[in-house]
Amino acid sequence: MSTPPRKKLPIGIQNLREIRLENHYYVDKTALALKLIQEGKHYFLSRPRRFGKSLFLDTLKELFEGHEALFQGLAVHPHWNWSAKYPVLRFSFGSGKFTDILGLTHTLDTQLSHLEQQFGKPARFDHIGGRFADLILQLQQQTHQPVVILIDEYDKPILDALDYPEVAKANRDFLRGFYSTIKDYDAYIKFSFLTGVSKFSKVSLFSGLNNLKDITLNSHYATICGYTDADIDTIFAPELEGLEREEIRHWYNGYHWLGEGVYNPYDVLNLFDQREFKNYWFETGTPSFLVNLLFKRRVSSISLDQTFTSTQVLSSFDIEDIATEALLFQTGYLTIKKTERIAHQDFFYLGFPNLEVRQSLNESLLAILVQDKSKQALNSAQLYHLLLKNDFEGLKQLFHAFYASIPNNWYNSNNIQDYEGFYASVFYSYFAALGLDVIVEDASNLGRLDMALKFNQYVYLFEFKVVSSKPRGKSKALQQLQDRQYADKYRHLNQPIYLVGVEFSKKDRNIVGFAVAQA
Repeated sequence: MSTPPRKKLPIGIQNLREIRLENHYYVDKTALALKLIQEGKHYFLSRPRRFGKSLFLDTLKELFEGHEALFQGLAVHPHWNWSAKYPVLRFSFGSGKFTDILGLTHTLDTQLSHLEQQFGKPARFDHIGGRFADLILQLQQQTHQPVVILIDEYDKPILDALDYPEVAKANRDFLRGFYSTIKDYDAYIKFSFLTGVSKFSKVSLFSGLNNLKDITLNSHYATICGYTDADIDTIFAPELEGLEREEIRHWYNGYHWLGEGVYNPYDVLNLFDQREFKNYWFETGTPSFLVNLLFKRRVSSISLDQTFTSTQVLSSFDIEDIATEALLFQTGYLTIKKTERIAHQDFFYLGFPNLEVRQSLNESLLAILVQDKSKQALNSAQLYHLLLKNDFEGLKQLFHAFYASIPNNWYNSNNIQDYEGFYASVFYSYFAALGLDVIVEDASNLGRLDMALKFNQYVYLFEFKVVSSKPRGKSKALQQLQDRQYADKYRHLNQPIYLVGVEFSKKDRNIVGFAVAQA
């Protein structure tokens, strides 16, 4: 069977018309769109940035407006009444300066003005909410069809202003009133769909829109945004030549919303374009407040890949109470790895979705400590080359030099309490930032190993301890590795195993013991 011809890559294109008319690859999501329309009326979806939310909204817009030619050959085509055409009001908060108290009002004023001009309806009210409601009513009366309302990046005016709490609260309160119009004029509305990155609580933002159905963690819609393995293997088959298929999966797959896993579309499209494995999605803008928040809350980088939480925590957050795990999950830096049902409630184990996120986030966390990107790059390169040579003395000196470079005032200003967790996190982040095969807190029948590294046909098992003084005699960390026989779990690999006991001094704020033995 021959491979189909290559098409254009729709990098950055968020409108269906251009994709369909100009021979771009398109992953058909119209069966899911039809299911939504047939089974409900008001929906909300949270997905990370650059996952295809805007394209899906545009697909809904073109569908309701009845542009049949764009849907020839797609799943929805034989099941849609193409004679019915609905007026569509689409809003997007993708652009605008929302740190200014008037930024949100100006953005909505501009968009309402454009819609009023588009439909030939003069503004009969001065305030935003009145104009929105009046436009819904006028369009329904003119067309004798209920109105469709699509809102993209509904939460951006709040997220952009998180560093300005009073502005963020004002934006939230303004949007609460704006969105409540959808419920008040339900009789004139055919369908509504809101998308964003975050899920703010109904109490804080959707108190006036309590009939909104949240499909974020609905397994039936797990693949509504993103590409599946089948999509990669069929639709994008012409792009796979010369690329290692398992490597694509390792780098970019792994996002789960209680259903089939998906790839980040932005990563996949850029990989096919540039033919190199890189951190495409992460480099488009990881919010600095997120990384700073992790340090402020003293969240261990090791613990990120072992996060346990509940449905209630994941489902929402508010300006005054942003749960760390909810923020990381909703923004795409953690994903659901496993679900457990306990006493009629779902609990989740979260972890990094793929190599790109684990590597990049740890690199960003290190950057706060090092504050010198050139030095950080040199440290990482040295670490890699020392591992290649199995140079343990060199590794000890490298990490000793790194901890010594952290200024005293950093410790004082950050109020470190769990020194063992902090030191171990720094150690782990260096390995993870290189994209190495690292396992943390690996459990056995005798305990929980701090860290394991598989590299270059060797296995390295690490145990970390904080001690009051420089060790005399045998390392306690190394002794624990041997006593608990952690190496036994890795012997089936038939590779040399090294035990590394690392001991830190809280007083010296550095490594005071680095003992190595072969298991």
